[in-house]
Amino acid sequence: MKIDELNWEILGCLQENARESFANIGRKVGLTPPAVAERVKKMEDLGVIEGYGTNVSYAMAGHQLKAIIMLRAFMGKLKPFLIKVKSFQEVVNCYRITGNDNIIMEVVLKDQFHLEKFIDELIVYGECRTHIVLSNIVANGPIKANKVFQ
Repeated sequence: MKIDELNWEILGCLQENARESFANIGRKVGLTPPAVAERVKKMEDLGVIEGYGTNVSYAMAGHQLKAIIMLRAFMGKLKPFLIKVKSFQEVVNCYRITGNDNIIMEVVLKDQFHLEKFIDELIVYGECRTHIVLSNIVANGPIKANKVFQ
């Protein structure tokens, strides 16, 4: 599906506030609420819009630490890890990547003791490098039209 300019404007509104009414979005982009609803439904059906969610503050939910953990899997341990990682409640995002490391995980933890225990669970699968997140500079940045700049 080629996403036209109006759909990009609608996507921009939804990425800013997924709960915004179709009437408000319509006023911003120059369409009627039913026309906005039809475009949103079509983008949902085609998989352009994958879903809607709620952003939860890890700190307000009782977690003191957010960390990025990079894992270089030991020989024969990557596939077992890919199965196991889905059961770790600490993992909020996990990516299989290219390069020296195989995995990057974003995790939230109660404290440094929880981090130590979690790393102890990971080291049977590979070598870990841990980075504590100090602050979030860009969070859930919007996907925008791919335009070539000259």
